[in-house]
Amino acid sequence: MTQRYPLHIHISTLFVILILIVGGSIGWLDYQQNRNMLESTADDMVSRISRETVAAVNSLVTPAEMAVSLLSRERLTKASTFAGRMQHLAALRAALADSSALTAIYMGYGNGDFFLVRRLTDDAERRLFKAPDKTVYVVQSIERGLTPSRGRYIYLDKQLSLLRDEDHPEYVPGFDPRSRPWFRQAQAANDPVKTPPYVFFTNRKVGMTLAVRAAEGGGVLGADILLETLGETLARQKVTPATQVLLVNAQGEVIAHEDIARILRSASDSARKPVLARLDQLGVPILSRLQKVVRLLNDSKQHHHKIDVDGESWRVNLSPLALKGAEPIYLLTAIPDRELLATAQTMIERSALMTLLIIALAIPVTWLLARNISGSIRALVAEAESIRHFEFTRPIENRSLIKEVDELASTMASMKRTIQRFLDISQTVAAEDNFDRLLPRLLNETMQAASADAGVLYLADAGQIIPVLARRRTAADSAAINGEFASLAEGKSGTLLGAALLAAAARGGQLTADDIEQLQLNSLIDAENAANEGKQHAIAVPLLNRQHQTVGALLLICLAPVDQALVNFIGALSGSAAVSLEARELIKAQKALFEAFIQLIAGAIDAKSAYTGGHCARVPELAKMLAHAACKQTEGPFKDFSLDENAWEALHIAAWLHDCGKITTPDFVIDKATKLETMADRIHEVRMRFEVLKRDAEIACLKAVATGSNEVAERARLAEELAQLDDDFAFVAACNEGGEFMAPDKIARLHTIAARTWQRTLDDRIGISYEEKARKAPTPAQPLPATENLLADKPDHCLPRRPQDRIAKDNPWGFRLPVPELLYNRGELHNLEVARGTLTEEERYKINEHIIQTIVMLSQLPFPKHLRHVPELAGGHHEKMDGSGYPRGLHGKEMSPVARMMAIADIFEALTAVDRPYKKGKALSETIAIMARMKKEGHIDPNLFDLFLTSGIYRDYAERYLQPEQIDAVKITDYLG
Repeated sequence: MTQRYPLHIHISTLFVILILIVGGSIGWLDYQQNRNMLESTADDMVSRISRETVAAVNSLVTPAEMAVSLLSRERLTKASTFAGRMQHLAALRAALADSSALTAIYMGYGNGDFFLVRRLTDDAERRLFKAPDKTVYVVQSIERGLTPSRGRYIYLDKQLSLLRDEDHPEYVPGFDPRSRPWFRQAQAANDPVKTPPYVFFTNRKVGMTLAVRAAEGGGVLGADILLETLGETLARQKVTPATQVLLVNAQGEVIAHEDIARILRSASDSARKPVLARLDQLGVPILSRLQKVVRLLNDSKQHHHKIDVDGESWRVNLSPLALKGAEPIYLLTAIPDRELLATAQTMIERSALMTLLIIALAIPVTWLLARNISGSIRALVAEAESIRHFEFTRPIENRSLIKEVDELASTMASMKRTIQRFLDISQTVAAEDNFDRLLPRLLNETMQAASADAGVLYLADAGQIIPVLARRRTAADSAAINGEFASLAEGKSGTLLGAALLAAAARGGQLTADDIEQLQLNSLIDAENAANEGKQHAIAVPLLNRQHQTVGALLLICLAPVDQALVNFIGALSGSAAVSLEARELIKAQKALFEAFIQLIAGAIDAKSAYTGGHCARVPELAKMLAHAACKQTEGPFKDFSLDENAWEALHIAAWLHDCGKITTPDFVIDKATKLETMADRIHEVRMRFEVLKRDAEIACLKAVATGSNEVAERARLAEELAQLDDDFAFVAACNEGGEFMAPDKIARLHTIAARTWQRTLDDRIGISYEEKARKAPTPAQPLPATENLLADKPDHCLPRRPQDRIAKDNPWGFRLPVPELLYNRGELHNLEVARGTLTEEERYKINEHIIQTIVMLSQLPFPKHLRHVPELAGGHHEKMDGSGYPRGLHGKEMSPVARMMAIADIFEALTAVDRPYKKGKALSETIAIMARMKKEGHIDPNLFDLFLTSGIYRDYAERYLQPEQIDAVKITDYLG
């Protein structure tokens, strides 16, 4: 977070910064001038070095060029014998003497002969050639015209007297002038050529070779020129101690340096031939960085670079030196800024020191002046801090001689009063969550804040702005919209107010007396103020939502003139009021939409099955009746029971959605009226099998008579068999109804009947669904005609339970309901053997599973905090006080009172309902008796059941929803306690 500082610090800092800027600017300008001067001097120096270096090179090369040019026209170039060549020794000595840079002059002939005269200047060179002590000149000769070819070294003194003559046969095969670069280059050129500088093998000194094609004879005359004096020239040009001045070629090899020893390196080959060192081999970081830069140069322009190496900045200049007939070489100058600008840096440090001294003297003076100036502002800061902490107890009374500060104090005092009023109104409006109570409160608070004498609140409806509330200051309560206002609502009030609002907006929000009269608002002014008629003042403010749509308008009438500040305040207040109105409208609309969805789901569940009727609609009524009765208790177990508005909402939602899971239960299970019923009643299929057996019996009788059997006996036997079949079918049909308990003897008879067989002559695997084919596939098909039992439990009657239909033991909801192995078992005997009712174990689970689905579905809804108990309330109506209920096996103490009320409401409605497929609606007395037994068995809450009876809820509900014949006398005293 940004640090904040007092005003006097800012003022002091401002003065210090100004001094710093002025002093720094002066110092900086001086620094820049010195810097520019030094940089210009450095540039001039580089140019001068370039000129002097070129002059030095030319002073070495020019005499040699002249000597070579003259000698190339001598007869030496045509001499074919060693003796003839020795005759020109004096001329060659003279040429060497005229130029100190020349170390050797030689002649290469077209036949491969070679003649060289070399000057030895010191003992080191004599030792290199193993020459006698007084040797000054060495003649090296190759004669290929002799047989065999002869190579020899001749050592001469200063007067060219012979000191020693040695044969060197290894010299002939090791050297052929025609293969040398200088020979080939000169042969290809008309003018003298110069080789790039290199290290001479013989004396390990840097030089270059000058060669020219002989005028006659086809040979080439060459000379070696030493460049070692260039290093001394460059050393004299150093501006600072660390300055680097070098000559380099295009490959980055160093030709000249102040330390000649550093630029010589041994080659990597076995001969260890000396070569020139590259820039990156000198051990100087800046030169290593310049190796790549030099190798990229391919023009004759001067290049300037600013390079940072190891935190130090260098100025680098690369200037090409043009030498006629030779490859370009470059003068490289690198000067460190630290040394070059040392003088300028010293000057700026002195300027900074003077500036700091001035600041040190100015700070105390500035501090005292700033403290006096900012005193009143600090007081206002304290007042602003109190406003920030919402402390409005004392008014702002600070004053200042500074006009702007004094005006700020007055403005803050007014702002403090305005904020206090605004917050008071906003808090009052925001605290009201009831829309119907919000409207009068909003109008009252706004009138009080604006000191208005009357006001009207309009709301937008169907494109019109309709007055909904009016108030006079002297009235105790808001006036109802009647009389003249009723005509406004029915007439053109929306249009009139819209026009008035537009006109008021053009005048800053104020309405004229004509507007007031046109809107029929005069009746809001007290009779005692009638004399002021025509002088009323009104403020019309539209209420805009966040989409800038008009949701209403506030119209305030004042007898006193209205200033623009008040208009602006009411405008700002109206924004908060509009947002509150919009928020309450949105909440109201969302609740209405949610309620509609609840009614839609409950209606869909009731409409899904014709046998459940209005169960989802009746249970909420019964649960709420019981909850109201509990809230009214002033003694007993429910004397402390109460429900706030949020709890009532949770009860309402839970009661309406307590069976929402039934939407996942198949209709054929919910509506199963007989034991063999699935999508259709399979008793018809069984009947057809009995019909087949009866036809088979008749056919057998006719066949027996036709073959000569006694007709009377056969027909008697037929009549007996048909009667037995009819009786057996009637028994099976009675078992299918599920109205009676299936005793063991009945189950035994079913198995006897099932043992009878019949013949099937048609394939039972054609014309059926893919799913049914898949169930039959594991069982091999029987060959036709197939003998089958009259009643059977076949493997394809068993529908397996999928993994997603199982409930894990550690499920997050705590369900403990045992899950059957099969999803459905549609075996005919299995279904007919059901002891009570029509549902198998699997179907009973599917029915009970609806409460599991209810809890799961409701748990997935993002209920707000005050409705988070809805899944528990809705999913607990099948739990029992003794813990034997489902799906979680909760005990009474683990259930909330509302969940226990839901259980009683669900049981009572189910027992008395007349629209269930498997039973008739029970009478009131019978229902109470059954529930009394459930109370004793620990199934329902005994205290709630007693309240259910003593409050008369059972009879109130019966009179509203039961059939008259169900309502009979109930002696509740028999069931209390």
